[in-house]
Amino acid sequence: MAPPGTSLRAEFPPPHYWRRWCADAPEAVLPASEETPVAEAPLPQVLPQGESGDAPYRVLIVEDDPSQALFAETVLAGTGMQARVVGISSEVMAAMDAFRPDLVLTDLHMPGLNGTEITTLIRADARFANTPIVFLTGDPDPETQFEVLQVGADDFLTKPVRPRHLIAAVESRVRRARTLERQRSGEGRHPVTGLYTRTAMLQRLGAAIPDQSRGALYFVEIENTTALRDRFGYVALEGALADTGRYVGQLAGEHLVSRLNDNTFVVYAADVEGAAQDAFARTLRDGVGRHELAIDGQRLRLRALVGYASLQENFRDASSALAAAEQALREARRLPVGVAAHRPPEAALVEADADRVVMIHDALMNDRFELAFQPIVAVAGGEEAQYQTLLRLRDQEGGVHTAAEVLPAAEAVGVLHEIDRKVLELAIKVLDQRAGENRPVRLFVSQSPLSLTRDGYAAALLETLSGTRIDGPSLVIDVRQDEALVHAVALQEFCNAMVPAGVQLCLSQYSAGAESDALLARMPLGFMRLAARYSSRLGESAVRDEMRAAIERAHRLGLQVIGQQVEDPQAAATLWISGVDYIQGNLVQHAAGGLDFDFQNSVL
Repeated sequence: MAPPGTSLRAEFPPPHYWRRWCADAPEAVLPASEETPVAEAPLPQVLPQGESGDAPYRVLIVEDDPSQALFAETVLAGTGMQARVVGISSEVMAAMDAFRPDLVLTDLHMPGLNGTEITTLIRADARFANTPIVFLTGDPDPETQFEVLQVGADDFLTKPVRPRHLIAAVESRVRRARTLERQRSGEGRHPVTGLYTRTAMLQRLGAAIPDQSRGALYFVEIENTTALRDRFGYVALEGALADTGRYVGQLAGEHLVSRLNDNTFVVYAADVEGAAQDAFARTLRDGVGRHELAIDGQRLRLRALVGYASLQENFRDASSALAAAEQALREARRLPVGVAAHRPPEAALVEADADRVVMIHDALMNDRFELAFQPIVAVAGGEEAQYQTLLRLRDQEGGVHTAAEVLPAAEAVGVLHEIDRKVLELAIKVLDQRAGENRPVRLFVSQSPLSLTRDGYAAALLETLSGTRIDGPSLVIDVRQDEALVHAVALQEFCNAMVPAGVQLCLSQYSAGAESDALLARMPLGFMRLAARYSSRLGESAVRDEMRAAIERAHRLGLQVIGQQVEDPQAAATLWISGVDYIQGNLVQHAAGGLDFDFQNSVL
C-alpha cells in the first residue's frame, strides 16, 4: 500500500495495459477517487496462442531504449507470451542460447552491432537458422531494410506500431515457425487425415530407398482442383481433399501414404512387385473415381491420375525416386488411361536422339557450354547491373543449341546435374572477374532442384564461393515453380545452407494458386519471376487482376517481382502500373554473349 496522500504508481504497467491503444478496448473507467481506486475485472486475452498444450511463445526483444523495450515486453506479456529483453547487442547470442526464443524482435540500430551484424550472427548458428527475426524500426530507408532482409531477416515493422499489429505479426510468425519445426521433426501423422506428414514420409523414404530394389513409389494426383476451388471455394475444396486423402489411405492399406502438396498424394508400397505394380496403380485410380463425396451438398466423384516408379531401378536416394514418380505422373497426364510407369534412363535412351546425346557428352568432355545474358532492368531506373544467364551449347561444327534443345535429352540420360554444375561454374567465373574489375553484376542462374539437392552440392558451392571475390547477393539461384513444388522440403534445406553466404533464390515461372502461394511464404526467397502467360495475356482483365494480386502478395513477403518475356511497350507499361520491380524480355534486349547493356541510361 502506498502511504496516505501519495499517488499510486506502478513500476511496470499492469496486464493488458497495451489494450488502451486498441480499437476494441473497453471505455476507460475512472476510479471513484484517488484513495479508493475501482478494481477492474481482468480483460480477456483477445488473441489465441498456439495449439492446446503448446508452451507459451518465447520472444527475445533486443532493444537499447528502456521505454521501447518495456512497451514491447508489456504488450507481448499481456497476451501470455514470455518476453525477455536484451539491451546490449553483444549479449544477444548468450541470450539466444539460454532463452531459445521462438522469435527475435530487434531494433535496427543498436550500439555495437547493427541490424545486419545481429542477423548474420544469429543465422550463422545452425540452431537458429529458422528462428524468425523481425525488426521494429523507425528507419524509413528501404536500402537499409533490404540489406538486412538479404542476410536473413524475415520482416520489418515500422514504428510507431499498434499493439495489435505487433501481436498479430509475432503470433503468426511463431505459429508458422512452430508448425514447420514440427514438420521437420517428423511428428507422426496429420490429425485430420491420419496420413503421414510430408516430412515424416520423406524421412522414411530417405531411410528406406537407397539401394532398395523392391516395391514402388506412386504419385496420385486429383484432377481439376482449380475449377473446383473456383466453384466451391478453398475451404470446401480443402475439406474434399482431406476426405479423399483419408480414402487413399484406406485404398493403400498397410502401405505408407502422405499428402505431398495440395492435390497430390504419395504412396510407398514396399512389397508390391512386378505386374502387381501396375494393377495397384489402377486400384488407386479407380478407387478414387468410385469414391463419392459431398461438396456444399452436391455429390461428386473426382478423377485421379497415377504415375509410379519401380524401385527395381535402384535409386540412389529418395529425391531421385520422387523425381522419377513425378516424371511418370507428367506422362500420365497425357494418356487417356491416366496411369504411367517411369521409364529408366536406359529405356529413355533408346528413344532419345542418339546424335544429340553424343553431342551432350562431347560438350561435357570438351567444355563446349557457354552462357548468353539477358538484362533484367528496374522499372524505376537505376545503375544496378543484373542479367539472366541462358545456357548455350556449341557443337563441333560451331552450331549453337539452346537449353530447350539440350536439357530434356540430358535429363533422359542422367547428366542434367553435370550440366547444372558447368553452368554454375561459368557464372561464378564471370561474377569473380567482374568483382575483381570493380564492376559488380548480379546473375540469375537456372538450376534443377535435382542438382541442388544432391549430396554435397550445397557444400561444394559454398566452398567455391569462399575462394572468390564474389559478394553473396550477386548470385541468385533460379528454380522453376513446378519443380520447386515437388522438391520443396529438400530445397528448404539448400536455401538454409545458402543464407549465411547471402546467396538468394528466385522462384521462376510463378503462376498464382494456393499451392504456389504457400511455397512463397515457406521458402526464403528474394525474387519471384512471373510466368510468361502474364505478359502475353495482359489484355484479359482476369489475368491482370490475378497478376496484381500476386505482385501485392509477393511484396508483402518482401520479394521483388520480375516480369519476363516482355515484347512490346504496352506490355511493359501494364506491368509497370501493376507494380513489378523489374522487366526482362526482347523489348529490353535480346539475349547476347556480352555484359555491355547500359543500365544507367536505359529507358523503358
